[in-house]
Amino acid sequence: MPYGFTGKLLEIDLSSEKIREIELKEDLLRKFIGGRGLGSWLLWERLGENWENLDPLSPENQLMFLTGPMTGYYPGTRICVTGKSPLSNGVVGSTLGTELGLELKTSGYDGLIVTGKASSPVYIFVNDDKVEIRDASKHWGKAGRETLRDLIRETWGELKSRNRLKGLPKEPSILYIGPAGENLVRIAAIISKWTHAAGYGGYGAVMGSKNLKAVVAKGSGPLPDVADPKRFQELLSQIRKTLLQDTHLRMWGTGHGGYTVGAVTSSEPVKNWQEEWHDKKEYSQSYFESKVWVKRFWSDYGCPTSCLKVSLSVRDGEVAITDCPDYELQAYLGTNLGVFDPECSVYLSYLADELGFDGINLGNVLGFAAELYQRGILTKDELGFELNWGDCSSFAKLVKLIAERKGVASILAEGTFRAMRKLSELKKVDLSRYAVQTKGIGLGAHGVRSKKDYPSIAGYAVSVQGGDHTSIPSPFLQYSEDWFVFYDSAVICGFNSYAFAGEPLIDFLNAVTGWDVTLEEWNNAIKKRILNVQRILLLLGGPDARWDPRRDDDQPPRFYEPLPSGPYKGAKIDREEVEAEKKKYYQRLGWDEQGIPKKEELERLGLGELASAVDKIKRALGLVS
Repeated sequence: MPYGFTGKLLEIDLSSEKIREIELKEDLLRKFIGGRGLGSWLLWERLGENWENLDPLSPENQLMFLTGPMTGYYPGTRICVTGKSPLSNGVVGSTLGTELGLELKTSGYDGLIVTGKASSPVYIFVNDDKVEIRDASKHWGKAGRETLRDLIRETWGELKSRNRLKGLPKEPSILYIGPAGENLVRIAAIISKWTHAAGYGGYGAVMGSKNLKAVVAKGSGPLPDVADPKRFQELLSQIRKTLLQDTHLRMWGTGHGGYTVGAVTSSEPVKNWQEEWHDKKEYSQSYFESKVWVKRFWSDYGCPTSCLKVSLSVRDGEVAITDCPDYELQAYLGTNLGVFDPECSVYLSYLADELGFDGINLGNVLGFAAELYQRGILTKDELGFELNWGDCSSFAKLVKLIAERKGVASILAEGTFRAMRKLSELKKVDLSRYAVQTKGIGLGAHGVRSKKDYPSIAGYAVSVQGGDHTSIPSPFLQYSEDWFVFYDSAVICGFNSYAFAGEPLIDFLNAVTGWDVTLEEWNNAIKKRILNVQRILLLLGGPDARWDPRRDDDQPPRFYEPLPSGPYKGAKIDREEVEAEKKKYYQRLGWDEQGIPKKEELERLGLGELASAVDKIKRALGLVS
């Protein structure tokens, strides 16, 4: 077993209440690293033969909480959540800031796999080698802050009692779901610390489908040893020094983009992407700082960047506390809804946190609904109220209805793609032009029409993670999927890693594990291995949606419309450009002209057993008889 790993996973079957340990072999870890890469392979190995028939919200789906070899050693700490996505029917490696990965490792595990479904609400409690499935009935139905507070109270006192001779332990790390996840809302997230979310993928709904309210962990052991302590310390010191010099991110976080991405690069969603430009200076970082910030710096374990801010607003007597919000939520729960009031953006972000939503996909579906209302397709009678751009109270009402799955909001709870499909059927009109998504997942808040932001013009179209803005081809290597696959598999924070994409991260990996991975091996073998597994599982899809790359490897229709305002007025993308970029991408990954992995490339990557899945995909697409 290499350094940096414990060498085993914990598997819990909630149906049978059986708990067992799974040994991890070094050659498997070397091939897939950990986190997103390892999870993709394990999902294929365990579920691949029946993937296209597997309902992501059935007990048969497997939900994985995985660390990577750099978790706990590299500045900041995260965990990767994965499984079959109820949004894309593929695999998304969804990471979030939390100490849970650290606590699992110091309990002796590289991760946790949850299978089956509990007969009633439960939570999982891991404390070193003591693993329990506990009743969570009294926590079910509770929102974020109350859930977190009550679980800390319930478990921390017990931990203090258990560890009297070891000193006073810090509170345990907790991942949990809110009402949205409990009600199987497909855009539900898994939440940590009120404001951190594993959003993309809809894994909060998978937790809810298993009657799993939370995972709680506290470890008291050491992290596994590193292979080269001297080199490890040298690299860690260099990385920390560089990160401490990044004053821009420390001072403003990503929230500064709420103004600049619109005003400068014309690539921010405004009113469901009808526009991408605004010049609303009242939505700049200085207004957020002066109106809503109450704490400038906070961070997760071991993170010197401290890009997080605590914001507060009071609305209708309700105290709303959240992060800055970051750029994505300033955009999707702000400008995308015609909202340019920092206090409203904080309030809507707080609701997303409290009720357990992926804020990006929530904002995406809210914008879709608001444009349907604007165009008279959804009515006041159907919604129960008016839904005008910029109306904070109305959007807040709709958020709560989606979490509760009430009325027409139950359709919106299916996410933008499925809501579009259902409403098109009910209204007898094609609504796809208003749905800004790819392969079931709403796009990140970075447009491509001005060509001034970082996604390539075909980035969202070909991403193996659908609309996920963190995993797309990009001209800027540090922001592209080429290295986000690494960040998500080593399970580290991208914000702490952009400056080191390339040899420095490979050096750090080797210093921890004792491997001799080269940059060439990463680029031409490991990375491609992970992307090919994800691509095959995405194209297998099912059971309620399957993707034809000839049709679905495309940008949303809206991105072919010219920008109506701003310095790049009239700019748009052309289908010929997108097609040309797609072909280059397919070729680079070893896929055929339809975007299907070639068998010879799979053999080269040591993935020959996936050839049967390629045949299955081609038969489903009518490419072979």
